[in-house]
Amino acid sequence: MAQLVECVPNFSEGRRPEIIREILAQIVQVKGVKLLDHSSDPSHNRSVVTFLGDPQGVKEAAFQTVKKAAELIDLDQHQGEHPRMGATDVVPFIPVSGVSMEECVDMAREVGKRIGTELGIPVYLYEAAASRPERKNLAQVRKGQYEGLKTAIKEPDRHPDFGPAELPRAGATAVGARPPLVAYNINLDTDRVEIAQTIAKAIRGSSGGFPSIKALGIRIEETNRAQVTINVCNYREVPLHRVFEIVKTEAARYGVQVLNSEIVGLTPMEALIDAAGFYLRLENFAEKQILEKRIME
Repeated sequence: MAQLVECVPNFSEGRRPEIIREILAQIVQVKGVKLLDHSSDPSHNRSVVTFLGDPQGVKEAAFQTVKKAAELIDLDQHQGEHPRMGATDVVPFIPVSGVSMEECVDMAREVGKRIGTELGIPVYLYEAAASRPERKNLAQVRKGQYEGLKTAIKEPDRHPDFGPAELPRAGATAVGARPPLVAYNINLDTDRVEIAQTIAKAIRGSSGGFPSIKALGIRIEETNRAQVTINVCNYREVPLHRVFEIVKTEAARYGVQVLNSEIVGLTPMEALIDAAGFYLRLENFAEKQILEKRIME
């Protein structure tokens, strides 16, 4: 079985396509790595990139994208709806085949150390690679965002795992290892962002909702609509259709409808199959009935 690792770095730039093109160029020139997907959101001012390859190639591609982003993105000039603390905000390594989560943790620590040492960028290890229990949660690592971390990073309990305890204009980067997640946004038929914020609070684990759900309520400038932006960290525990139905029910309490939803980046096929089974009320449906899956096998 071939060793394959997925990497999904998030960059704090979603409005200047020429910047993203330069970052993507760092990936395609690395042998053994394939660029799978990239998407940018102007309102979030953020881009999500997905690439896949053997462990050595993925480590090199990840480092080179962080290096290029640090050259091109100035966090002092950055504004956007999505929380962020760095030009490259997060770099997660995800096992796909022939690689264990423990090996991805080692990859995260190796790349994190290199970023901190060679680029002088503070690095925080998170999720499965976290050096402390409280740093498993990305929201806790990113608390205060770039502006707040400028002073907080000097506090002993906020010192980075690698790199200096001071922020350059490229900010800090979280590097970790995790299972696949689904980045899922639900758009509401209202401009009242406080409704989206209330719904997000109801479903996210940090405020008493589902432990594997992270959510925020924001406003999308282009459409002047409120959005519940969600990370479904365990789609087997909380499937997409359940998230959608709960948000729809909560929105209805305020006389608001769900306009649509969107998936950012790539998603496991299983997550969509579960949703299809729920809404189509399929009985005794099995994955072996999916034509493309049988062909791949």
